Amino acid sequence: MNWNPQWTLIAIIVVAALIIIAFIAAGVRRSRSTALRQHFGSEYDRTVKEVGSRTKAEDRLVARTEEAKQFDIRPLTASERSGYVEQWRKIEANFVERPTTAVVEADELITNVMRTRGYPMADFGKYAELLSVKHPRVVEHYRTGHATIDAHGRGAASTEDLRQSMLHYRALFQELVESTIDVERPVGTVREVEPARPAGTVEVRDEDRPR
Repeated sequence: MNWNPQWTLIAIIVVAALIIIAFIAAGVRRSRSTALRQHFGSEYDRTVKEVGSRTKAEDRLVARTEEAKQFDIRPLTASERSGYVEQWRKIEANFVERPTTAVVEADELITNVMRTRGYPMADFGKYAELLSVKHPRVVEHYRTGHATIDAHGRGAASTEDLRQSMLHYRALFQELVESTIDVERPVGTVREVEPARPAGTVEVRDEDRPR
């Protein structure tokens, strides 16, 4: 049986096409990975570690993003913002005398703000996942603050832990109430939690800043 040169040409074309498709697919995957990593930041790394696979983690983040598109997440009105800022001021003012109650109330206030803005309220894990789509760089404040409440319920959280939890909730509260874009809000370890200023801005005293 004679070998048809055309078959060789066809085989070369097919192999070349497969190689090109493979390169394009690899480029698409790299672009997706880069885009997801840039958007989600530490949330990307946390999800990869949790799932144990970069591909599965990216699929989960993409699905989370698509799910969030179904909901109408809106900014607060001026009246809503003013009311929530006043509630937060009262919660922080009560921290010294009732730290546990203040932290629980801070968690409840955050939930109310999210509900008002349009986040669907299911279990805590779902709150955090949907929050990470719009606010990926501050969602860890939410997880840390909530984890302190759980630890305190088991008798494993100290008053200092509660203070730190309030600072995480404060950073998240500022992001949800005052900001229109996602902003990195690092939280240092401090010795006291001061009441928020009337205008809603919060400052950490110089002597309490991390050295």
